[in-house]
Amino acid sequence: MTLPRHVKYLIIGAGIHGLSTAYHLASSLKAKGNGAAADILVVDKTDIAAGASGIACGVVRNNYYQPAMRELMAACVEEWESDPEAYHYHSVGYMQISPESMHADVAEIAAQQRAIGYESEFIEGEADCTRYMRGLFDDWQAPGITSVLHEKRGGYAHNKASMLGLADKARGAGVRILTGVEVKGFGFGANSKAVTSVETDQGSIDVDQVIVAVGPWVPRIWEMLDLPERIDVKDLEGTLHHDVDMWRFWCLQEGTIAVEPSYGMADDGSMPPVIHVDSDEPLYSDVDGKLITDEMWGIYYKPDFNFGGVQGGATPYKVKTAVPEVAIDPYGPESPEFVVDEAFREMWCSALAHCQSRYKGQIGHWLDEPSGGIGAFAADNFPVFDRFRENCYVIADSNHGYKMMAVGKLVADELMGRESALLEPFRFSRFAEGRLHPVSNSPFPWS
Repeated sequence: MTLPRHVKYLIIGAGIHGLSTAYHLASSLKAKGNGAAADILVVDKTDIAAGASGIACGVVRNNYYQPAMRELMAACVEEWESDPEAYHYHSVGYMQISPESMHADVAEIAAQQRAIGYESEFIEGEADCTRYMRGLFDDWQAPGITSVLHEKRGGYAHNKASMLGLADKARGAGVRILTGVEVKGFGFGANSKAVTSVETDQGSIDVDQVIVAVGPWVPRIWEMLDLPERIDVKDLEGTLHHDVDMWRFWCLQEGTIAVEPSYGMADDGSMPPVIHVDSDEPLYSDVDGKLITDEMWGIYYKPDFNFGGVQGGATPYKVKTAVPEVAIDPYGPESPEFVVDEAFREMWCSALAHCQSRYKGQIGHWLDEPSGGIGAFAADNFPVFDRFRENCYVIADSNHGYKMMAVGKLVADELMGRESALLEPFRFSRFAEGRLHPVSNSPFPWS
């Protein structure tokens, strides 16, 4: 397939958001009879799901303290459930398991999940929480847990397989996908208010609409669009902060122990919910007993046949030097993704053993391969979904991305002229206007 000279809708990025937008936009155009799916072109500098979407742990959940995120994620879970076979999706549920310091926050999440009709069960008190968890795993032993929020929906999907399934649906709707095409810049109209062309390493494409869906590479495209690298942010108390970095970078830490996935099953042999544990108990090494941390920590894990073992991750850490080359190519050969972090391996495996005795001594089964990567987070750690340059729609997921399957559908609706109430809280204007999202006591920046 050769590069066309003109396209009505050019989507940059063949990951979760780019492919979902393409598929739903093509479906809407066909249903309305006011355009052709052939008007949609997806380009990617490497391949389908070659970046963050292709190595995501695959967890799909609604567990957010922020009402806007919770409502948006309810729509995303519905989208995953709409075609579980194509999306390689497993609706096993999700558990947020927390200490007393997070009790009030999680109780608020539970109450608001009930208010929007999202099915979950909330267990309170250390004795009842221990009893509930041992109903799943008889070796459960994490102390200091005073709340369990068990989402009955949600679960996980197989990362790259789900993206290939989504790409098949998009192609089936008539979308063209060109890989190996790298965007190098943009051409602007005489008044510089609109994008008139996209410059690639294979030539220029004239465009009517551009949709940017490049995951952690968004700071690079942001710069090409001449958008501000530093911004004013008014916090929830009304204080205005000047010269705040629009983007900051966190290293996402994930890994796998290569035991049989059945090793992590519930006692009745069923696939358990995805387990997420936050704890303020001291964490000691399962290797030599030394103290790893006496501060709040968190992990998540699940048995996963896609990864070939028990897979999960832990709280990320800030990349102290936000080097532009990492922002440009977060999954390149010099990225921290390709560095085996011995401290993380010991922490995560020790945390597994802290929670369930079956994982004691399992660090020897660590799968020594690249995992995780660099995430580009907006100034408040939450997504930005908005139009810039009149005809350029930027989907900047702030590393909440893979689970947010419905964002592409909602963006497609907006491109067709139907504004989305679910996306409205994520406009760029919120920073200057003080419409930020509330933050919880979770050790994770995205909760």
